[in-house]
Amino acid sequence: MISSVFNNSKPINFAIAFFMTLLAFLVLNIKYADIVPNFGFIANQIFLLFVIYLSVFLISFIVEKNSLTQNTNYEIICYCLFLLAFPQILSDSNIIYANFFVLLGCRRVASLHTQAHVSKKLFDAAFWFSIASLFYFWSLLFFLLIIFMLILYVNNNIKHWFIPFIGVLAVFVLTVTVSLVRYDSFFELFGAFPEVSYNFSSYNTTSAIIFITLLFSFGLWASIFYLKNTRHKKKSVKPVFYAVLFAVFIGFLIIVVAPHKNGSEFLFILAPLAVVIASYIEIIQEKWFKELFISVLLVLSFILLML
Repeated sequence: MISSVFNNSKPINFAIAFFMTLLAFLVLNIKYADIVPNFGFIANQIFLLFVIYLSVFLISFIVEKNSLTQNTNYEIICYCLFLLAFPQILSDSNIIYANFFVLLGCRRVASLHTQAHVSKKLFDAAFWFSIASLFYFWSLLFFLLIIFMLILYVNNNIKHWFIPFIGVLAVFVLTVTVSLVRYDSFFELFGAFPEVSYNFSSYNTTSAIIFITLLFSFGLWASIFYLKNTRHKKKSVKPVFYAVLFAVFIGFLIIVVAPHKNGSEFLFILAPLAVVIASYIEIIQEKWFKELFISVLLVLSFILLML
């Protein structure tokens, strides 16, 4: 059965994830790329693929380290299936880099529940989110995740509320310094003023409509049960599970405000949503329904790939 393949964390699951990621990346470059391949282009694409697959490992690490699922690999399979269903998600290299740094920040945020080295984790999270914003400004919205965790933990240490802003300031100072040294300008590396667009006409294609319907119908259904199941978790770890849902909300906000809606903006929502869906798959009691749920996700992803 399909579910038995991913029920435990196995090397074969990472091989499957790599194959799906590679397939999505190849389809993107064959179907949508309008650049004549040369050595520089190929080297850049190989590096991008490496960063994408590193992100998959990072998602698995965050989930396993914080026990967000029951030692399965459903989250990376869901993540890669969504990439496979809509390869345009990988069309913007800046967003790929930004998402990687967002995941590094999320790793530090998720580990706050241990209450160890809190100051360092808060600084690191803010630092990585700020680095991500240099590649894609709106990824800075994940800074709200830090505030969210501080509120949930009701931390009375006022110092902890200032540390994230010091992390942002550190990135600002470093960026200005590099900009001055390299370009003789204070703000050369900051890019243009952030834009917002509420024009969703680019989603008016068959593949985009089906993908968005798939993403949000599966995500909404799984979120209901995820929220219900989280209420039974230990009080000390509840904030981490709620933070995953809040990260989904932040990813949704980025989709809404994204200035260029070419599909790549969906990358930010995939990781937390994959965790939510993976958690739901694990608690499905009926064997036939679990198989059906995974099969539908699998089949629809490959159908979308061929559209």
